[in-house]
Amino acid sequence: MNKRALGNTGLSISPLVFGANVFGWTADKARSFELLDRLADAGLETLDTADVYSTWVPGHQGGESETVIGEWLKSRGGRDRVVLITKVGMEMAPDRKGLSPAWIERAVEDSLRRLQTDHIDLYFSHVFDDTVPVEDTLRAYERLIAAGKVRAIGASNHSAEQLASALKAAKDGGLPRYEVLQPHYNLYNRDTYDGALRDLAIAEGLGVITYFSLASGFLSGKYRSTDDLQKSPRGSWIADYLNPRGLAILAALDEVAAAHDATPAEVALAWLIAREGVTAPIASATTLDQLEGLIRATRLSLPAADINRLNQASDLPQGA
Repeated sequence: MNKRALGNTGLSISPLVFGANVFGWTADKARSFELLDRLADAGLETLDTADVYSTWVPGHQGGESETVIGEWLKSRGGRDRVVLITKVGMEMAPDRKGLSPAWIERAVEDSLRRLQTDHIDLYFSHVFDDTVPVEDTLRAYERLIAAGKVRAIGASNHSAEQLASALKAAKDGGLPRYEVLQPHYNLYNRDTYDGALRDLAIAEGLGVITYFSLASGFLSGKYRSTDDLQKSPRGSWIADYLNPRGLAILAALDEVAAAHDATPAEVALAWLIAREGVTAPIASATTLDQLEGLIRATRLSLPAADINRLNQASDLPQGA
C-alpha cells in the first residue's frame, strides 16, 4: 500500500483511513477483529476513532471503539505498524467535554488506557471550544507532545477563521500547531470545505483527512428513494440527500462506476483520494465484503474525464 505524507507531522498514512466508529456499535468485537485483521493484511492500518464513540448507543458511556482497538492491539501486537488517530472535546458527560487543559490531560490518559498504548499518533481537537483560549489548549498539547504521549495534533470541525486563529496563536506563542484538518467533505457536501478552508489548508501545507466521505452512505448508491431509508441505522440521516442534485450525483457515479467495473462508493472515494487538498478520506465498513470495496477504491485511478463528469454533477446548486 502506497503511503502518503500527512502534512508536516512526520507521519505517513494509507490513502484511505478506516473509520473505527463502527467498532463496538454496528460491528461487535468478533466482527471488528475480522475487519482489523483484513485491514492489516491490506496495509490499511490508519485508524480513526474518538473518545466519544459511541455515546449515542443506549447503555454506552463512550470509549467503546477505543476499547475494541486496544484489545485487538494487545491480541495481535504490531503497534508500530498502526497509525492511531483519536479525538477529544465532544461531550461525553457534563463534566467530560471541551478543550480545557484539565479535561485534555484527563481524557488522554483515558484514551491511552483504552487503546492499551503509550502514545497516540494524531490527537484531534474534535470541536472548536469558544470557552477556552486556544493558547491554553495548545499548551496542554505541548506538554503531551513533550511527554511522548502524542505525536501530532489536528483540528476537526473548525471553520477557516477558527483554524487561522489557532495557527496564528501557535506561531505567535511558539506552540505546537494543528498540522492536520479533519473536515466534513464528500462529493455531495463540498461547500463545507471547498473555498476558504481548503485554500488555507493547502497554503499551510496541512494534512487533510475527510469525514462523512460517503455522505453517511448515500454515495454508496443504496439509498435512492425514501423506501430505502430503513436499510441501516444511518438511514434517517439520508433524507436530505434525496433531491435532484443528489440523484444527479448518483447518476454520474453509476456512469463512471460502470466504466470501471466498480461500485459508486469506490468511485466516490477514488474522487476524494485524487482531490487536491485531501490526504485521505475516512470510510467505514461493517462486513468484509464492504471492506473489500474500500480496498479496491484505493487502487482505482480515475481519468480526468471521469473526474470532470463527477465535478459537473456535484457543482449543481445544493438545493437543485
